[in-house]
Amino acid sequence: MTQPRPASVLIVEDDIDLRQTISDSLEAAGFAAAQAADAADAIERLKSFAYDAIVIDLHLPDANGMEVLDEAVGRYPQIQAVVITGFGGVAEAVTAMKRGAIDFLIKPFQLTQLARVLQGSVEQLRLKEENAELRAQLRDRFRFENIIGHHSTMQQLFSTLELISPMNSTVLIHGETGTGKELIARSIHNHSPRADQRFVAFNAAAIPEGLVEAELFGHVKGAFTGAINARVGRFELAHKGTLFIDEWRRCRCLQAKLLRALQEREVERVGDSKPMKLDIRVVAATNMDLRKMVKEGTFREDLFYRLNVIPVTLPPLRARREDIPLLAQHFVRKSCRENGIAQKPLGQEALRTMMSYDWPGNIRQFENAIEHAVAMSLTASEIGPEALPEEVRARAQSAPLASVAIPDEGINFTSVVSQLERDLITRCLEKTGGNKRQAARLLNLSRTTFIDKLQRLNVEGAA
Repeated sequence: MTQPRPASVLIVEDDIDLRQTISDSLEAAGFAAAQAADAADAIERLKSFAYDAIVIDLHLPDANGMEVLDEAVGRYPQIQAVVITGFGGVAEAVTAMKRGAIDFLIKPFQLTQLARVLQGSVEQLRLKEENAELRAQLRDRFRFENIIGHHSTMQQLFSTLELISPMNSTVLIHGETGTGKELIARSIHNHSPRADQRFVAFNAAAIPEGLVEAELFGHVKGAFTGAINARVGRFELAHKGTLFIDEWRRCRCLQAKLLRALQEREVERVGDSKPMKLDIRVVAATNMDLRKMVKEGTFREDLFYRLNVIPVTLPPLRARREDIPLLAQHFVRKSCRENGIAQKPLGQEALRTMMSYDWPGNIRQFENAIEHAVAMSLTASEIGPEALPEEVRARAQSAPLASVAIPDEGINFTSVVSQLERDLITRCLEKTGGNKRQAARLLNLSRTTFIDKLQRLNVEGAA
């Protein structure tokens, strides 16, 4: 029988001896412990792993421990946090509890007391939802309308959207399929002076190439075979409002006409020679490299510059894994609400599985996976990894390790590599029920080398 996965805990303490003592004690109590010496290291670890619990020293060399507490609770509403300090009092304890901690311990404290507190709280983890509304308000800080993101690239995007939405300038959105380009375009429209006018969306990839011109510009009666009535095009429909055109690569045969429409803000219906002046804002989107197409001679340079007045780039989901917990909780609430079922907690193991998957279909695939997981968890107490689609589980299980995020300020290479080694060894020990010889075989290491790594990395394994 497969042994249950030990609960994971992150220990944030700058005193190396105390940190190691707490780690040893919690591992002896059955936890899988990771360590961070300061706030910066702790926050980086929280970005790439959904810990079940966290122990935070209130006084860290680079920040107040409350900042780490806010980061942990904001990302993972169900994380069980204990704050420790040698100089705290009632006021600090009250503040910590209000900000999501489950306990506040004054040094020196009994290690068994800390283990007991964490064990009890983790066992009740699946039943704790009393702070959902408060934490949802915290998560709302990291969204622009219905666009959710905590990652620095998304925060920059929100700032850009706030600046450009009130303008009339043309916007070109770059992004892979499924990243939410139309959602961005709608958000720009809804935050603009045109919000009370029409938002007209046109996906050129969904229309046969021969019909794109008539769909965009309209046609007069008898303009071509089958044109038994006049038709209003998307440009006309969007008069006074916003026209969103997705996948411009399908419009290459219309480049001259599109250039005139953007440049002069006037169009002609197919079969007509009378131009119509329009008051319109255009937001374009593509998943192609238009600059490369310009160099190759397949896309007009003058049209590219007319489109690329304000470029906006959407990162793929795999480039902002730290947003997965926020997105997952949002889509769980949405799916439960739309299906009229009670909201269920999302398990940390399910989060870990999702964070280790690359999501080639981006947000669209992610939302569908969450809806699948909600449906598969109707009789369960929480949403676990077994409820996720098979391709997500299979890919996550086959991935050797979750990707490591590289922030602009860089990482501590030695610390990261040590943690990866530790995680691999811990997982192999879990798989073999603590048998070191078998774990060494799984890693293709000699028993001597394996034991040496256990001692160097302070990994506890069963005999």
